[in-house]
Amino acid sequence: MPAFKTIDDLGDASGKRALVRVDLNVPVSDGKVSDATRIERVAPTIRELSQKGAKVILLAHFGRPKGEAVADMSLKPIAIAVEEVLDQHVAFAGDCIGTAAEDAIAAMNNGDILLLENTRFHKGEEKNTPEFAAALAKLGDIYVNDAFSAAHRAHASTEGLAHYLPAYAGRTMQAELEALEKGLGAPKRPVVAIVGGAKVSTKIDLLSNLVTRVDALVIGGGMANTFLAAQGIDVGKSLCEHDLADTARQILKDAEAAGCAIVLPVDGVVAREFKANADNETVDVNAIPADAMMLDVGPKSVEKVNEWISKGATLVWNGPLGAFEIPPFDTATVSAARHAAECTKAGTLTSVAGGGDTVAALNHAGVADDFTYVSTAGGAFLEWMEGKELPGVAVLTAA
Repeated sequence: MPAFKTIDDLGDASGKRALVRVDLNVPVSDGKVSDATRIERVAPTIRELSQKGAKVILLAHFGRPKGEAVADMSLKPIAIAVEEVLDQHVAFAGDCIGTAAEDAIAAMNNGDILLLENTRFHKGEEKNTPEFAAALAKLGDIYVNDAFSAAHRAHASTEGLAHYLPAYAGRTMQAELEALEKGLGAPKRPVVAIVGGAKVSTKIDLLSNLVTRVDALVIGGGMANTFLAAQGIDVGKSLCEHDLADTARQILKDAEAAGCAIVLPVDGVVAREFKANADNETVDVNAIPADAMMLDVGPKSVEKVNEWISKGATLVWNGPLGAFEIPPFDTATVSAARHAAECTKAGTLTSVAGGGDTVAALNHAGVADDFTYVSTAGGAFLEWMEGKELPGVAVLTAA
């Protein structure tokens, strides 16, 4: 990965107006933030810049207002949650450009923190117009991007600004990029990838990229059924995209050509209904009853997965192995996650995981804190795994 500047390259930040792009697109219930994880992730960058005497001006989006000022998508209630996490006063400006923003910034002292209103209230944000990017740039002396989760979008506040101001990666962005470099950029081998989830159709690009870059690819979740069916196995009533059989066979062929081992389930836990604690049995994948569906991979399969994790020096994980939300179909995911955590703690494995369901699954297994790095960036993490260039990252490395 090309070099990018971090806060360490900033020099004296005292008195500088630092436009800091953060991800505050957090869940809100009854007007209050219900999960402050994303705020906690960017807190170190905000605190550090504040302590260095910068005037910290936060840029963020919330929801999809489509270029209009929508009252219930205002960032004003979020400012209170940011204050609570930082334990420091956070001022708020009713717009992210123009007089309201300029006046609020003019009133700032060194070390103060100001949150500007939702950048997506302006059409120029998502269209990344030079006019809007320039209007934002006018408010600052430097630009710090700490929102990896929005780095796959070429918006004015995630990409455009870096063309107008000296650009730096914040601490969260830096940690994410360094972890991803260890995951797929320049990893220690062997590299093992676990990809789960419901559908192959949402992860074709991902699977196609990984087979050329990893030593073993474990396929679990509903998408494993599509691969099994493509090989002529009757998967009964299991979730399966039969129309993607050719795609699955092509991916298997590409894997073979690249020397990538594909690890598919050899047994599964099947049930007749999709509900918690449904009557279930463990069967060989060749013996799935016609009226049943596979909801988790079986113990022999988990053994194979854990063997590969033990062999690996690097693990990249996206998606659960089974329907982990409903017991007992969480068994395989929990077992593999705990084994990966043990190997990580023992120092034999670098483990990088990401994607919404993956984070939830690792939290469910109680091991999210034991992985080397867990990314909370859904779309950006997935596009990085697919081998796509992320505009918000590319512009930092080009500077």
